[in-house]
Amino acid sequence: MELRHLRYFVAVAEELNFTKAAQRMCTVQPSLSQQIKDLEQEVGVQLLIRSNRKVELTEEGKAFLKEAVLSLQHAEKAIQDARHIANLSKDQLSIGFVPVAEMKVFPYIMPNIRAHFPHIKIDFHSLIDALQFKALRKGDIDIAFTRYVDDSNDFESVQVFSEPLTLIVPKDSPVVEQRHVSIKSFNQQDFIMSDAASSPQLHKIITEFFQQSKLKVNIVQYSTNILLNVNLVGMGVGWSLVPAYVIPLLGDKIVVKNTLEPLPTIGLYASYRKGQKTEAIALILKILKEQFYMDFFK
Repeated sequence: MELRHLRYFVAVAEELNFTKAAQRMCTVQPSLSQQIKDLEQEVGVQLLIRSNRKVELTEEGKAFLKEAVLSLQHAEKAIQDARHIANLSKDQLSIGFVPVAEMKVFPYIMPNIRAHFPHIKIDFHSLIDALQFKALRKGDIDIAFTRYVDDSNDFESVQVFSEPLTLIVPKDSPVVEQRHVSIKSFNQQDFIMSDAASSPQLHKIITEFFQQSKLKVNIVQYSTNILLNVNLVGMGVGWSLVPAYVIPLLGDKIVVKNTLEPLPTIGLYASYRKGQKTEAIALILKILKEQFYMDFFK
């Protein structure tokens, strides 16, 4: 019996559909069916009841499923632990991040890391939040800088800082001459919005802000990265709400406008696997606390 047999069985047991399970496991249905048959033959009991209409677990299958899930979890943990030890032995630090950390955090932590650990090899991984947590869970990265905190109990997390969103408009916009802009003027305006797949937390915060403020804007373009927001505003496509860290990147064709009413804020968080705070991670957290007066969040 191999781990792949357990993975295939768990997929079928959870989906109760061979076609969906095959798609989930990136294989073809005949191969998946044969793997399940091989597993049942090795176990010596029928695990699934198959019919033209549905797939059901036998009582033996239900008992086997519980232990199969635990076995896969233990195997995954063993892989994570092995990768973690391998990284430690290689004096390696892998950091996941979103762009704001690159600009506002790394200039403080990197000189200190290199000074205290001159032989450490540092790998950087620019990833969206969800992929960072996936990589962190697998042991592919050691610390993640994300816009939200994973709601599982796998990580320790701290809030590094919270920054306000800011309104940016093309320089030829009529509101440029106004000292302050009311958010009521957002109604019916063309807006560039960060999309949900690339920037889920930013998208969520802005969407909720529009809804709570009862604003109806025209989303003319969804942006896959924050620089595209900036460039589209510079081209006169529309307005945009962006995190404040972007302001130094703006050109002369874009104007930052203060609003009469407060705009929402967005946080930055640092997370690492529970029980695996290395000396390098401890130093990073110490530097961040001194620099940003960060709050322990979870």
